[in-house]
Formats: sequence, structure tokens, C-alpha cells
Amino acid sequence: MTKAISGTRRQAALGFIFVTASMDVLSLGVMIPVLPELMKRFNGGDTAATALWAVLFATTWGVMQFFCSPILGLMSDRFGRRPVILTSIFGLGIDFLFMAFAPNLWWLFVGRVFNGMTAASFSTAGAYVADVTAPQDRAKGFGLMGAAFGVGFTFGPALGGWLWHFDHRLPFLVCAGLALCNWLYGFFVLPESLPPEKRIERFDWKKANPVGSLNLLKSKPNLLGLAVVGFLFQLSHNVLPSVFVLYMGFRYHWSTQLIGLTLMGSGVAGILLQSFVVGPVVKRVGERGALLIGLFSGCVGFMIYGLAPTGWLYLCGLPIFAFTGLIQPGLQGLMTRRVAPYEQGQLQGANSAMMGISSIIGPSLYLLPFAWVVRHDATLHMPGLPVLIAATLLLGASLLAFRVAHPLAAEPQAAEAA
Repeated sequence: MTKAISGTRRQAALGFIFVTASMDVLSLGVMIPVLPELMKRFNGGDTAATALWAVLFATTWGVMQFFCSPILGLMSDRFGRRPVILTSIFGLGIDFLFMAFAPNLWWLFVGRVFNGMTAASFSTAGAYVADVTAPQDRAKGFGLMGAAFGVGFTFGPALGGWLWHFDHRLPFLVCAGLALCNWLYGFFVLPESLPPEKRIERFDWKKANPVGSLNLLKSKPNLLGLAVVGFLFQLSHNVLPSVFVLYMGFRYHWSTQLIGLTLMGSGVAGILLQSFVVGPVVKRVGERGALLIGLFSGCVGFMIYGLAPTGWLYLCGLPIFAFTGLIQPGLQGLMTRRVAPYEQGQLQGANSAMMGISSIIGPSLYLLPFAWVVRHDATLHMPGLPVLIAATLLLGASLLAFRVAHPLAAEPQAAEAA
């Protein structure tokens, strides 16, 4: 454990990190139903033009995250987690203010660029968790991060849709206010988790880029393989925001309300699993076992989603797919054990950069096949093809994890962090 935080303050810090991560994902959830509608208004109701702008926004955000996350990760290793987290939260608040008062699409675009540049609160929060938890407890700590992810995506879309009915600027103003209040709380309360003696001595631009992050991944046993597992998981998970709403409406003819309830039920199941199942499972089968269970469950869940001919059979996949909540705690626990305390930020920056890549290529990977199978539905009738692609990616991740996800025989960095 670090010397900067101990006892009750450590628990308070983890609580703040949970709130910060929840806010980060909540903001993404809020934008799912309202940002396209706001963009559509600026386009005079032109759906096709709005779709093109949406691709530009998503791609730009992913590109900015890809290039800037390694920089911010290394900055957190050099200057501490606290200033980077606070900068990211402040950037999120400014982004929402841009969207709330934007007079045209270009102002919205500037806000997304700014947010993409500072979108490191979630990844730096991961480094913070690694700082303040013992190696054997990290999976449980990352389970808390997973629960935050579930909270954001469960309640964010509902909150955004509800606020939209009052005023189309209100969702962005509310989220801006929450982010800035979170920033004020962090500014006065959040302690630093990485003491000066455990930071890197200087900021090296050779490491502060995606190539430098790759060198870190290649320098540790099986760390690159684990990062590829994480990338395949993120890429497969991208099918959910890309096509699932369209898929459920097209195949099962579900209403928007029923789709929303289904997504909320899936999110609640994920929160419960992260809160009550991750710890006992990791204690019993270890981080490797938890990772393999999560990947295999996700593969089976996606196969049920993609092949289910009726809505009731689709719902049977929900409790199975919920076990994907074991993936990130197991994976992050294995990865953080392989790097020293002063490399945790760089590691999380590398993970975030790979997430940026998945955000860039994911929508096209799933939307283009979905459009093709819909056009040929009369003869082919395979609307679940994008979901089966995601299942295949998770199957590949499972096979790779079986090979590379082994605990280290010796963990000198764990002793150093103790």
C-alpha cells in the first residue's frame, strides 16, 4: 500500500473514485438518446446527414483518446493521479457546457474534441485503484469500477431521455453541474494515491504515445497478450451501443420502452454481479478463472442473443451474459500485477488507447454487416450476424486468455507496493 492513503481515508478515496467513474460513464449514457436528437435538430431533421456527423463525432473522439490517453497515463505516473483525474473531470464538465450552449454542430464538435483529449478519468481511476489496494484485493477493487460502469449505462439513458422532455439543453446542463460539483469535491477532498518516491523521475515523450505504450506491454511477461484479450473484449462489447437497439426492434419488433427496460435489466444484473459475485468468485477460482468464466459466458450469451428466434429466448441470455462482469476485474488484476507502481498510469493509458481503437472501428464492424443482412433479410434472414461476429471475437479472446492469463510466479512490484 502507498503511504499517501491509509485506513478510513483509503475507503473514502475509493468511494470518490466510484462516484467519478460512475459520472464518467453516466455522461456517456445520457448522450446515447439525446445527442443524436440534438444533432438532428441542427441538421434540420435530416437523418442521413446526422448519421454522417455521428460517425465523425465518434471517430474523432476515439482518435483523440487513442493519442492522448498514453500522455495522460504517463503524466499520472510522473505528477500523480489526483491532478490528472481532476483535469479530466473538469474537461468533462466543459464538454457538457459546450453542448448545452452550442449554437451549431461545430461547437458540439469542439466539445467532443476537448472531451476526447481529457478522457482519462476512468483509466486513471484504474491506476488509482491499483495504488490503494493490495495485489490480492485488486480484482475486487476493479469490480467496484465495473459496478460504476453498470450504474452509468443503466441509468444514464433513462436520465437523459427524461430530462430531454423538459428541455433539450437540460440533460447537458445537469451533467455539467454534476461533473463540476464532483470536481470541487475532488479538489478539496481527494488525496493523492501515488507518493513522490514511487513516481517516475521524468516525463519521457518517447513513452507518452501509443508506440511507447506498446513497448511497455511488450516488456512484461504475457502483458501484450492480456492487452489483446482486453482489446478483443472491448471490440466485441462495442456491438451493444452500435446495433442492439436496431437489432431488437427489427427482429423482435419491441417498442422503445421495452428495449429500454431490457437494457436496464441487463445493467442491473451487471451491477449486482459486480457488487456481490466478483469478490467471492475471484477468491475461489482466482483472477485467471474469473477472466475465463467471464469470456466464455460472454461468448455463450452473444450466441444466444444472435440466434434466438423469439424475444423470450433472447431474455434467457441475460443472466448468462451478466457474467461478463468478471472479465475486467480478472483481467485488470492480472495486468496490474505485472507492472510496478510507477507504471500503473502508463498501463491504464495503453488500455485506454486500445479502447479508443475499438471505438473507431467497432461501429463500422457491426453496422455495415447489419445493414447488409437487413437488405437481404428475405433470402438470408440472419439479423443476428453482427452479434455472432462479437461472439466470435470473444471466443478468440477466450482461447488467447487460456494461453496467456497465468499468474506470475514472483511479483516483486507487489512487495514494493506493500
